[in-house]
Amino acid sequence: MGNLFVKKPKVTDVDKAILALKTQRRKLAQYQQKLDAVIEAEKQAARELIREKKKDRALLALKKKKAQEELLKQVDAWLINVEQQLADIELASKQKAVFESLKAGNDAMKAIQSEINVEDVQKLMDDTAEAKAYQDEINTILGEKLSAEDEEEILAELEDLETQVTVQDLPEVPPSAHEEIEEKLDLPDVPTKAPVTSDGEVSTKRKVMEEPLAA
Repeated sequence: MGNLFVKKPKVTDVDKAILALKTQRRKLAQYQQKLDAVIEAEKQAARELIREKKKDRALLALKKKKAQEELLKQVDAWLINVEQQLADIELASKQKAVFESLKAGNDAMKAIQSEINVEDVQKLMDDTAEAKAYQDEINTILGEKLSAEDEEEILAELEDLETQVTVQDLPEVPPSAHEEIEEKLDLPDVPTKAPVTSDGEVSTKRKVMEEPLAA
């Protein structure tokens, strides 16, 4: 029951013309095959008649063969025309389909453009450009590189801070420790004058140094 409500496609005049041309092409192809068979048969008959020494009948067979060949040429021309017309119709159909697609696309484009306000588009473009410029400025600030001098200055400052922190973190020595160290180191005073030696002691030391050692 459902098939009764299926809508059949509408057959156009173009469809009818294409069907007629294809039918004619099929018939012409069949006629070609028939003519080829007749031509081959007349040719074979001429061979047999020549063997039988029937020259007149062989000549007649060749004439019939020639007539069929001329007809075959005509059929070939008809078939070429049919093929060309079919190709032209197919090309025209494709051109029409392309034209309709382009027209539909153009209509869709116009419908979309009618929904867009030029002022709104311009405002959107301006806002987008402004936002991009702002982001570029931020990227530039964040992406700036220090010069070599700035790098050296920062490293020097870092070392200075490390030194200060190290000194500040050293433990302080209590005052009592200083006093204990000074008491334990009870050393004699350094003499300020040269020692006094008598002339007799100097002579005795010299004499001892000058005497030879016993062998």
